[in-house]
Amino acid sequence: MSEITEQVAPKTGFISMSFVKKMSGPLVGLILLCVFFSVTSEFFLSARNGLNILDQVTVLGILAIGMTLVIVIGGIDLSVGSVLAFSMMMMGVMQRQLGLPLELAIVVGIATGAICGLVSGLLITIAKLPPFIATLAVMSVTRGLANILTEGKQIVGYPDWFTSLATVRQFGFLSMTVATFIVLAIIAAIILKYRPAGRNLFAIGGNPEVARLAGINVNLNTCIVYALSGALAGLAAVAFAARLDSSQPSAGLGYELDTIAAVVIGGASLSGGVGSIFGTVVGVFIIGVLRNGLNLLGVSPFIQQVLIGVVIAAAVTFDTLGRKRR
Repeated sequence: MSEITEQVAPKTGFISMSFVKKMSGPLVGLILLCVFFSVTSEFFLSARNGLNILDQVTVLGILAIGMTLVIVIGGIDLSVGSVLAFSMMMMGVMQRQLGLPLELAIVVGIATGAICGLVSGLLITIAKLPPFIATLAVMSVTRGLANILTEGKQIVGYPDWFTSLATVRQFGFLSMTVATFIVLAIIAAIILKYRPAGRNLFAIGGNPEVARLAGINVNLNTCIVYALSGALAGLAAVAFAARLDSSQPSAGLGYELDTIAAVVIGGASLSGGVGSIFGTVVGVFIIGVLRNGLNLLGVSPFIQQVLIGVVIAAAVTFDTLGRKRR
């Protein structure tokens, strides 16, 4: 079994030359973006703007960790933005309308996300729906439920200790939400690169049938990965609500596209079997720096969407050409 898994899964040495070559593009792109915006905007290199970028990428980063796992197994999750909104509204309803302690409401919000992700996994493994269709259906349902809960109205006003999770900076620069993103990224990177569970995901993405013959429970792992993606969407909802001091049914619109873009820009392959958390973090910062810099330059949000679309197309093109050369 180990021999078959080893054939499908990538080598997991500390730093391989192939990894360095694959990551050189995104890293160089991030550095060039920083240099460009440093020259064109006097505010970009300020400490305050750097902290703003960290705050802005936290929600996207938490979502992207779960999306990395999904894409590694050859799947896709279009529902993360809507699941974020539904989880956020569930948390708000539980605390503000039903009177549950906020700590318990947070647990309910994260559990809501996990259940939504599990539904996607079951639709894929039991109903045999393609991941695109299964998560598209869950996206539609959860966005509708998010609006139904409060008839499209937002829930405003959380306790000060909750909003301080996103506003109070420990050691002068690190909020609890940013720290959560960093810790999650480190844990996910270790599991994905060094633990058997992570290697199993690469094996599934490389060839599900070979992985099954190697003794890996493909259906179980698929359901776990989608449930984790949903749970992380629920956790991102908590971070987002703390930052906004509100729960909004329109939250997370378009986040699924930014999340997929960050993972692909970071070197993951949409065909599965390739990806890393480090690459995803680089991709997240590319999206974050690009949006932040364009805002500082006063570029229209509509033009921003065009530019980000071009970046996504370029990243996928380079990935496709690179796989053909290999």
